[in-house]
Amino acid sequence: MVLLSGGPPWQPATPHLRSHPPACFMFSPFQLTQQIRNSNQQALYQDTQSHSSRPKRESVTTNTMRPRPVRRPTKPMMNRARRKPRRMPLVLRFAKGSVHSDILLPVILHALFAALIVYIDDFTPYTPHLPGSITSSLSIVVGLLLVFRNQSSYARFWSGQENLTTICTNIRNLTRTFLTCSYAANKPEPTPAERAEVEEAVHALLAVVYAVKNTLQWEWEHSVGAPDLEDSGSGSLKPELRELLGPKMSQTHEFEGLGLPVQLTMSIEAFIKRSHDRGWFHSPQASQLSVQLNSMVAAYGTMETIRLTPIPVAYLIHTKQVLALYGGILPFGFVESMQWWAVVLVSL
Repeated sequence: MVLLSGGPPWQPATPHLRSHPPACFMFSPFQLTQQIRNSNQQALYQDTQSHSSRPKRESVTTNTMRPRPVRRPTKPMMNRARRKPRRMPLVLRFAKGSVHSDILLPVILHALFAALIVYIDDFTPYTPHLPGSITSSLSIVVGLLLVFRNQSSYARFWSGQENLTTICTNIRNLTRTFLTCSYAANKPEPTPAERAEVEEAVHALLAVVYAVKNTLQWEWEHSVGAPDLEDSGSGSLKPELRELLGPKMSQTHEFEGLGLPVQLTMSIEAFIKRSHDRGWFHSPQASQLSVQLNSMVAAYGTMETIRLTPIPVAYLIHTKQVLALYGGILPFGFVESMQWWAVVLVSL
């Protein structure tokens, strides 16, 4: 997809489009095409003039070299990297992104239970000891459960990333086709209204990524003074979506069960049909565009399945019970050899 961050201010083709879109979408496809043509013609003219007026080459030192055009440095992948300098190693992180706050209460309870077992062993005639084979057997079972759980979690994460990449790839392909093929060879140039329609279709494509993210993560923003969701769905859109889509496409129907990504794909499919009727896309090309759109919907459906499918309750019960049993037996296996250090080992 084409994203430009500089250049002249973007002016919409029709009044109903937003005059201040987000910074990453401040571009006009037709102005971009015209700028590329003008720059190519200017470079060709300068090259022709330089060849016609170039003096005879006497020596290498007296040759007058044309200054090379200065290319503006661009960093297209800068904002895509998620890595940033860490303040401390991950092994020392106990707050952000860790589970220590969630397991603090179970750890305290197991530590108190281990302290009670050690106290009974030291100050009473009872010797609450268990053979090490029992602890070893439970360790193997707990290790297998954790390995299977980690593998399934990473598989879900990786599948979600693959489907997101599929959506982004299809958006780039559709955007390129819409910007370069939205005209007919033997017909007049597109009217301003048709150009505005192409821009709306491109904006709808770019908004699909934000819509998928907000829908799957349940991130909605209710503006102050906005109408209720039952009256209009525009108040639930994020600012970047509301400014990108404009007032015409901001009326969502999520309260009726129609997700915003599906609604956007319906408008894109309608644009493909109108473009085919105008002669912009031939039948095989329009069919291929519909296939790419169907692939986007299928990828969104897979991500929605990952998001809405919970872990089976039977598996959760079994995991909780095995972990509780393992944590309860550990003090009996450590108390004979470790004494009060058993409390620390059980907590770890």
